Amino acid sequence: MKKFLALLLTFSFVLFFAQPAGAAGVSQFIIINKSKNELAYYENSRLNSVFKVATGREKSFTPEGKFKIVNKIVNRPYYSGHIPGGDPRNPLGNRWLGLNARGTWGTTYAIHGNNNPNSIGTYASAGCIRMYNNEVQWLFSKVKVNTPVVIASSSKSYDSIAAANGLNPSSLPANSSGNLKLGSKGTEVKELQRTLTNKGYSTKGIDGIFGKNTDSAVRKYQKANKLKVDGIVGPATKKRLGML
Repeated sequence: MKKFLALLLTFSFVLFFAQPAGAAGVSQFIIINKSKNELAYYENSRLNSVFKVATGREKSFTPEGKFKIVNKIVNRPYYSGHIPGGDPRNPLGNRWLGLNARGTWGTTYAIHGNNNPNSIGTYASAGCIRMYNNEVQWLFSKVKVNTPVVIASSSKSYDSIAAANGLNPSSLPANSSGNLKLGSKGTEVKELQRTLTNKGYSTKGIDGIFGKNTDSAVRKYQKANKLKVDGIVGPATKKRLGML
């Protein structure tokens, strides 16, 4: 009975951390460009963030095509090396986003963290896509099971790669992920805060959260530059700030 209960608890634990997070809509997808070793994350059909990654040591190691995320695991053990999940020696890092590539089901190929940050941006893996641990943790919190993932080697824009694979990116100005306003969060908000601060309009911190202080700084900048004073950072304000 004790052995049965122990097995049941272990099975429940694995289910908890590998369970599907719900079907993703087509407005959320990922593109990995092996030519640049970059991962582009789209949310609401708009380019949200671009991260440096590591891909296969040889071109054939990281499969190309259209796949999907089929499981999400926190602190996946490194079975072949007998290293438990969460161990600093674990080369898989702290998050695993499994892909259904080459007939596998999230067990062989994945977007994951790593314990060698110097490898990011290079061709270093046995086929997986490596990210910095803090960045894959952020991505893990965003994407859902069934999120489409396109892996390609291309000189085209991310929007072009998306369109060629049946995905529909929003038609926004280049390098724009949409309007920023009170309540917005993310790396582009950090860029906005940094830019405003450098121009003498303090946001009282660079934390990636568009709060009241950032709103106040935006309005002051808009007023000083004869822009519409609404606190919304759209194409006109971004262009004046040099963010487009």
